[in-house]
Amino acid sequence: MSIALFLLNLIFAPQTALLPAATPSPAVFTVVAPPILEARPISVQSNKLSNLPSRLPHYTVTATVYTPSVDQTDDEPFITADNSRIPRNHSSKTRWVALSRDLLQRWGGPLDYGDAVRISGLSPELDGVYTVHDTMNRRHRHCIDVLMNEREIEGRMDDIDFGRWEKVKITKVTSSSSEWSEG
Repeated sequence: MSIALFLLNLIFAPQTALLPAATPSPAVFTVVAPPILEARPISVQSNKLSNLPSRLPHYTVTATVYTPSVDQTDDEPFITADNSRIPRNHSSKTRWVALSRDLLQRWGGPLDYGDAVRISGLSPELDGVYTVHDTMNRRHRHCIDVLMNEREIEGRMDDIDFGRWEKVKITKVTSSSSEWSEG
């Protein structure tokens, strides 16, 4: 210890607070009995269930596929309209979709960025639940654009049933029905 530090400790001695000695307090225990459950009959009132919708609302749209390239998007192809970044090695398993503006809440539509939508009517491998991350050009109405990788599209665009689908059904997926898939 240096002389200066020694002198400071000597002149300004550290203060210690005196605390009262801890005395042990007697322990108090409370015994709580479990509640007694009685079996009661349950009656289902059919009029309460009649207020529920029989099916979730769905929308019939035209679907196409797109890739993150400058000729199909804007000058930032890997950044979506909600500022999500498309992974460089993405595939159709990424399950992202762009919607036309008439379907987005920002322009008065029913869906918003981040919503999950169930898409059916594309193909067995592409049907499923997608997340809304992007917006299509303003010239499109009642359309969706499924994000795919260029490698997956090569050779398939010549197929008659690939690339553009009419009468595709989309339904907003609620959190309670996200695990359930309709056959």
